[in-house]
Amino acid sequence: MNDTFLSFGLHRPPSDPSLHLEAVSLNAVARDYGTPCFVYSKAAILAAYQEYCHAFQGFSPLICYAVKANANLAILRLLARQGAGFDIVSGGELYRVLKAGGEAQKVVFSGVGKSIKDMDEALMAGILCFNVESSAELRRLAERAQVLGVRAPISVRVNPEVDAQTHPYIATGLRSSKFGVDAATARRLYREAADSAYLRVVGIDCHIGSQITTLEPFLEATDKILELVHQLEQDGISLDHIDLGGGVGIHYQNETPPALINYALALSQRLHDFKGRLLFEPGRRIVGNAGVLLTRVEYLKDIPDRQLAIVDAGMNDLMRPSLYHAWHDIVAVEERSVTTSSLVDVVGPVCESSDILGTQRNLALEQGDLLAILSAGAYGSSMGSQYNARPKPPELLVDGDTVTLIRQRETYDDLIRHENVGD
Repeated sequence: MNDTFLSFGLHRPPSDPSLHLEAVSLNAVARDYGTPCFVYSKAAILAAYQEYCHAFQGFSPLICYAVKANANLAILRLLARQGAGFDIVSGGELYRVLKAGGEAQKVVFSGVGKSIKDMDEALMAGILCFNVESSAELRRLAERAQVLGVRAPISVRVNPEVDAQTHPYIATGLRSSKFGVDAATARRLYREAADSAYLRVVGIDCHIGSQITTLEPFLEATDKILELVHQLEQDGISLDHIDLGGGVGIHYQNETPPALINYALALSQRLHDFKGRLLFEPGRRIVGNAGVLLTRVEYLKDIPDRQLAIVDAGMNDLMRPSLYHAWHDIVAVEERSVTTSSLVDVVGPVCESSDILGTQRNLALEQGDLLAILSAGAYGSSMGSQYNARPKPPELLVDGDTVTLIRQRETYDDLIRHENVGD
């Protein structure tokens, strides 16, 4: 197992060589709560959050956790108690943040499709900032602020035309992206906002993509944002904050993600003249490596050229491999004392050919074995569904030797709770 995961609380103690998360046996978790299930390390989440706080402490940072990565209330509450802010993309995410004890004044609202309802709820809650992504959105926001008798705090999300060199589905900083606006349009929108009695300019926003594993794209984007900040100053528009988004990658397979302290040192050479604060919007970096998805082998099946391990978790539980061809390491919770293993495709029970969790994995397996799919803390449960009428799995938070159920396993009754058979 790669040492990266050992640092996130996943290990095999000498006294019990089965896989543990912090001080908890994953065999015991599966026995007590069944499979599939998501299991998260509290220590790993806190360590990842504190890495941001410590690295960027010289910039008076507000670390706005991207709720879309994992929106479980217990995780939101854990981060809120650390003083975190939150990056949201819907009214529902705002509701979750507030229910978990998050402060509205630390919330930034991103996303290209904010509805009137979304805007009204956020305006009345008193959020920190709307990250505006189009001319039409700016006009609607001014109209809603006028109706409600308030001023809307805004930043403009700028596309700096930087290739993040990541999967095209999660690259967001190019002119062709549906997100944000180009620099020329942004400058025009800032002038329009500055002239409005119902808008208040507070910052500038940039998010170029996700799972980026080198610093160069971030620094190139920062340089371009600072050029626009200087132009805005010439227009008489000053900013309280610069929001550099999220997107710093994690280890899934063979990546070497950048250390945040190196990011901070590079920014300090660029931002020494800026007197405001920095905002960041990490999601995956906070929770991705903190979670595993436990699943059990239902059947082993031989087909031409390879063996299949058919497990009880599927693409409805972990969408990333099917959606992005994303890699997640898969390891046996109880390693077998054999010297030979086979190349195995790990597949789920969902009736789709794309329901593949991992291909060509070197595993020695028998029916009934328990597997851990690693780095499943981000975009696992939050992207999950009930496809094939499969109840969503439980979520558990490990703190030392204590396990807390933070989401119950759904029942068949939950599947139909909001439906009506009609006549």
